Amino acid sequence: MNFQVLKSRIASAFSLTGLALAAAPAYATQPFTVQDIRIEGLQRVEPGTVFAYLPIKKGDTFSDDKASEAIRALYATGFFNDVRIASDGNVVIVHVLERPAVGTIDFAGIHEFDKENLTKALNAVGLSQGRYYDKELVDKSEQELKRQYLTRGYYAAEVTTTVTPIDRNRVALLFSVIEGPNAKIRQINFIGNQVFTSDTLRDEMQLSTPNWFSWYTKNDLYAKDKLTGDLEHVRSYYLNRGYLEFNIESTQVSLTPDRKEMYLKLTLHEGEPYTISSVKLAGNLLNREAELTKLVGVKAGERFSADKLQATTKAIVDKLGEYGYAFATVNAQPEIDQQHHTVGITLQVDPSRRVYVRRINVVGNTRTRDEVVRREMRQFESSWFDSNRLALSKDRINRLGYFTDVDVTTVPVEGTTDEVDIDVKVTEKPTGSITLGAGFSSTDKVILSAGISQDNVFGSGTSLALNVNTATTYRTLTVTQTDPYFTVDGIKRITDVYYRTTYPLYNFTDTSFRIITLGADLKFGIPFSEADTVYFGVGIEQNRLSIDSSTPQSYQDYVAEFGRVSNNVPVTAGWSRDDRDSALVPSRGYYVQANGEVGTPAGGTEYYKADAQTQYYYSFARGFILGLNLQGGYGNGLAGKAYPIFKNYYAGGIGSVRGYEAGSLGPRDATTGDPIGGSRMVVANVEMTFPLPGTGWDRTLRVFTFVDGGNVWGSEGNSTGANGLRYSYGAGLEWISPIGPLKLSLGFPIVKHAGDDYQKFQFQIGTSF
Repeated sequence: MNFQVLKSRIASAFSLTGLALAAAPAYATQPFTVQDIRIEGLQRVEPGTVFAYLPIKKGDTFSDDKASEAIRALYATGFFNDVRIASDGNVVIVHVLERPAVGTIDFAGIHEFDKENLTKALNAVGLSQGRYYDKELVDKSEQELKRQYLTRGYYAAEVTTTVTPIDRNRVALLFSVIEGPNAKIRQINFIGNQVFTSDTLRDEMQLSTPNWFSWYTKNDLYAKDKLTGDLEHVRSYYLNRGYLEFNIESTQVSLTPDRKEMYLKLTLHEGEPYTISSVKLAGNLLNREAELTKLVGVKAGERFSADKLQATTKAIVDKLGEYGYAFATVNAQPEIDQQHHTVGITLQVDPSRRVYVRRINVVGNTRTRDEVVRREMRQFESSWFDSNRLALSKDRINRLGYFTDVDVTTVPVEGTTDEVDIDVKVTEKPTGSITLGAGFSSTDKVILSAGISQDNVFGSGTSLALNVNTATTYRTLTVTQTDPYFTVDGIKRITDVYYRTTYPLYNFTDTSFRIITLGADLKFGIPFSEADTVYFGVGIEQNRLSIDSSTPQSYQDYVAEFGRVSNNVPVTAGWSRDDRDSALVPSRGYYVQANGEVGTPAGGTEYYKADAQTQYYYSFARGFILGLNLQGGYGNGLAGKAYPIFKNYYAGGIGSVRGYEAGSLGPRDATTGDPIGGSRMVVANVEMTFPLPGTGWDRTLRVFTFVDGGNVWGSEGNSTGANGLRYSYGAGLEWISPIGPLKLSLGFPIVKHAGDDYQKFQFQIGTSF
């Protein structure tokens, strides 16, 4: 007989025995005074636990009714499969058979979930190691596992449980899962939509039917939580276009008999679009009506938009928060005219009470010192509450990079009406890292890199890093130490020691010419505002030029005049501002930087150079981003000396003018024809980025089109080609892959010029760009 069936029958028999014993005494006896109580059959349950539940004590009068009451009480604990009570003279003997405990819980056949997640799901329904075995609870656990799979679209998933007795009256539970295929979406149908097409509404959804990129996005796999989110997206699409009466009347999900495909049918009621008839501010406006009115983003005569209304209420609440009203609320009260399809909006403003910040508490920083967090706070103790400064404080703490989560909450102070405490709760993360990387690019071939860094040395906020790069044309060894608060006013100190080997002509005819640079520099960053930082620095470096008879003549001439070794003591100054929403995948904002460098007579190499770069990003439609980049550099010698060739600019390739060989633009040596770089450079890029069709709005996988322009000029100012510039156009693919950012581009010159070196296909992986 199957063990499960046998065990179930035994358990049922035990239960019937217990019920029978509970219903009627197993014996009839004359009442007597209990002199002692003896418990038999215990294995894990403590005798004290049994005595705590037993309604019979020494000195009590024992009777048949007391025996029945005791049996019922012990059964109710759930600890026992069998309870019997007997007597020996004036001693009561309690015989128990303990229920087996759950010793281990394991899973087999699981691929979609982590075991840890499923264990937590079973804990939520009451099944865990150490609990007493309960067949009903195990059945409930099986249903919970099936429910977990249903949320991922696995409608054919089967779960069976194997119960194996083990030592010390315990059982081992094994949940075996046959996952089967997950149901793919075959069709998504909309019923009742007249204003917007079904294709338009499907574009608002994350779920989709199978396409060329479903292997990557997996959006064709049904999941209940995804559908819930998609319904909200569709609802928002209508509400933001004035359809206040919009409603999703029904959602039907049907499954094919083989449980491999699904059909979604959404029945909609669109209604009519509503126009805003009036917008009024009401309530306590604190005599700031003119100021608050400027924040109202919804206007009479416009189509109603839920997003604009929400942005307006948030802006007013934030503005009131800047004046110390930490608990301000703004309620939008609509007055709907269904006959004329208009809506009047009254914004009821309640600033509540103005409060001070009594104390700022930092919790959760087990490693990072309190002062590292507190010095980023722009909201101060014993000052008016300011929501703007509080939000800025949270952003600054997040930008430290020391914490996985930063939560800032406002807590009213008991016994007062005008004070609050600010709790800054942080969750530490490891700030040290050892990196080993490999990559490949069309320019540098194999790239190996390694690094060790600690961004928060001893919890002080100071960082220390060692990095090695073995790119064929550019090899580096760098040690960097950064103290973000060298002074209490927030002046940053950056110290660099570096060793570089550069092969400027590796991709052309010369592999022997190289520049070896050994140096160090000290730089200070002075914050002039929350967004602006000005840098000043000084360095010392030595450049060694290695040449032979095949090296371009211009380099040989420079070595003949200035020698193979050039010492340099550069002084630098710079400024930067970063307003982008993301450094890796920006969609809005701008970035500006400018740097100047002067080689001083103390090093013997006298020159100056200036560099500037600006980037601007604008998202004019969902997922569509226009990016503009302009950068330039200018250098010249001082005191009658030539501009040093080891400071030359180069252009061409990814990150510059695509479609041309990397570093190939600009002046060429008169004897070898090799590009030698120059002292002046301009590069401009216009890039339109949008999601790869069929991938939804995935920001990690995107395509782009581009137009590039730029060139390099020598110190004499002579240009090459029409107007001295080179232009290209093309398209490409960007993917933030698991092994690093990948960028592919296919570029073509707009006008071809004799002597130019073209490279249509270019790519880069494993390195930043």
